[in-house]
Amino acid sequence: MATFLSGLGRFSFRRHWLVALLWVVLLVGTGVLAGRAPAPPPNDFSMPGTEAQQAYDLLEKSFPELNADGATARVVFRARDGKITAPEAKKAVQETVRDLGGDPQVVRVTDPYATRSVSADGSTAYAQVSYEVPASKLAENSRTALRDTVETAGSTELQVEVGGNAVNAVAGGHSSEALGLAVAAVVLVITFGSLLAAGLPLLTAVLGVGIGGLAIKVLAEPLGLGSTTSGLATMIGLAVGIDYALFVVSRYRAELVRGRSREDAAGHAVGTAGPAVVFAGLTVVIALAGLAVVGIPLLTRMGLAAAGTVVVAVLIAVTLIPALLGICGRRIGPPRVKRRRGGDGGPKRSMGVRWARFVVRRPVAVLLGGIALLGVIAVPAASLKMGLPGDESKPASTTQRRAYDLVADGFGPGYNGPLTVVVQAEGSGSARAAAGNVAEEVRDRKDIAAVGQPRLSESGDTAVLDVVPATAPSSTDTADLVHALRDPALASDSDAHVLVAGSTAMNVDVSRKLSGALLPYLGLVVGLAFLLLIAVFRSILVPLKAALGFLSSVLAGLGAVVAVFQWGWLSSVFGVAVPGPVMSMMPIFMVGVVFGLAMDYEVFLVTRMREAFVHGQSPKDSVVSGFEHSARVVTAAAVIMISVFASFMGSDEQMLKTIGFGLAAAVLFDAFIVRMALVPAVLALLGRRAWRLPRWLDRLVPDLDVEGERLERDQRDALADTSPRGSDKGAEPARTGTGH
Repeated sequence: MATFLSGLGRFSFRRHWLVALLWVVLLVGTGVLAGRAPAPPPNDFSMPGTEAQQAYDLLEKSFPELNADGATARVVFRARDGKITAPEAKKAVQETVRDLGGDPQVVRVTDPYATRSVSADGSTAYAQVSYEVPASKLAENSRTALRDTVETAGSTELQVEVGGNAVNAVAGGHSSEALGLAVAAVVLVITFGSLLAAGLPLLTAVLGVGIGGLAIKVLAEPLGLGSTTSGLATMIGLAVGIDYALFVVSRYRAELVRGRSREDAAGHAVGTAGPAVVFAGLTVVIALAGLAVVGIPLLTRMGLAAAGTVVVAVLIAVTLIPALLGICGRRIGPPRVKRRRGGDGGPKRSMGVRWARFVVRRPVAVLLGGIALLGVIAVPAASLKMGLPGDESKPASTTQRRAYDLVADGFGPGYNGPLTVVVQAEGSGSARAAAGNVAEEVRDRKDIAAVGQPRLSESGDTAVLDVVPATAPSSTDTADLVHALRDPALASDSDAHVLVAGSTAMNVDVSRKLSGALLPYLGLVVGLAFLLLIAVFRSILVPLKAALGFLSSVLAGLGAVVAVFQWGWLSSVFGVAVPGPVMSMMPIFMVGVVFGLAMDYEVFLVTRMREAFVHGQSPKDSVVSGFEHSARVVTAAAVIMISVFASFMGSDEQMLKTIGFGLAAAVLFDAFIVRMALVPAVLALLGRRAWRLPRWLDRLVPDLDVEGERLERDQRDALADTSPRGSDKGAEPARTGTGH
């Protein structure tokens, strides 16, 4: 592989304008096709296989007028003085209800006085607004009309707030990506000491994300890719695009220090760094495509779209980067080698080299210290509770949170998450009788605040009734109530089947589904990557170490998330409004994203160590050599990613805060504790055993030549063939220097 990629790099360097033009044509072509493509379809939030989804499907069939999957909003009114039933307050409320019903997408607005949605103390009332389309299809002018109506209705005598999924606008904007690019630019300038060299990774990363995003738009209609599918692709595309380009450009400049010609340096950089980029990309693709095992269509499409963007980033790194290096020519040169003051004036040892020498001298102490630190941070993960954040997790300054609090104070916390119980008669049974029996059975339960009257479908075989829990939607007691209502014994005497829907029930089902899929997903991703890394490093112990290190990073990251977002430690520092259950998708999301980035750092760092070992250095010296050439690159890449992820913590959305904090923490632990401390310590302790592969397995595993040993041998042979004729072209000088 190294020989093939080296030839590809040389070709791209020589024919740089042709290669650059092909990429520009590809960008323009996808742009033209994207411009002609229809708008992406709305996001498919269906959860196949869950009982809540079955209930929604049955409601849509039997009660189409309810618009069970339509967007909803709850407008809450509170009299600042006196009663909400006073004539003036009642007039203002009813005028607001009429205004809300004027939107063309609204199918129904309840009158709180007619539906008895007035609190016992008479201070608070709420109206329910139902839309004909799901929240993902709701027009922005309908959202604006809702907010404007609520703001207009508020006065010194009447407080009006609104909550529900109709209020939340579809995520948009790219402020986080812009902030990430700004931080990346600063880090790259510091790393390379050159604006032009720093600009290449940024340019190619943006180009790759642009091509990937446009391709997603082109394929949105035929493949059903929703409007948010490109979110994960953009984030991962920027991450790996910068990483891969950074690695190739850094290696190119290091080869220039060794005295190679620019074309030779480009070919050698792609031939040695390229295989690491290819296999790092493969591990990321495995992690993202593996999201399909979860069984949630939205996650599957997001993972496949992001995997496609990673493939584009890999292709850009091994073709466009050497082409741009050829275009830049002498404007991108070798880095300046810092010299020691006094003495022989030799190259100054970098901080990475000094740290690596410290670790290989004290591997046991570093290993035990790193494991102990990660273990302590991971302890809270044992108390992980998962759920989906609602309005209760929003900042107190938002109208959604104020609406939630008003309902909880006036009616009870359970009114913020009522359950919809669907009773379907089986055989000759009566749905009306079965629903009545269920209502009587659960009416006296202490964990239920209210039970509504059953409504019968036109066909007469299905009934629906509302059940209001006594506890908050995110409470474990509410989850227990959902399970109790689904107990087959509840309707065993009525020859009927009971299903439970509602946002709370769906959250319970999604959390259970994601929890059940976590271990199979983890096994698939780690197992396939383990086999791939055996071929990359021709070792069993090194891939095993990589997998165990990754698991340690994820557990520590989850521990930090639980401590901050569930337990509330340092919640004011990180802007956590209300501690509560961790977002259900967080563990799987963290496994997929962090695994890909962790394997990037592992491959980038350890391939240089193996390369040095294969070329004759001792095991400990090869560890130091790997740090000499790769530590600065890995550090820069990690700092960029941590900054990008941490920028999401500025969002008001608890979900984005959790994702940003969790990913930033996990990358921090993986890059600076696992890869920079535990990896060199373990390799120093294992010595030559780290690079051994059983003979029977060695015969089965293909020799991928990731470290470029065959490439070096071919170049030495070519040099030997030309030396008798007096040609010394291409000979390497004795000076080895440092690449940083």
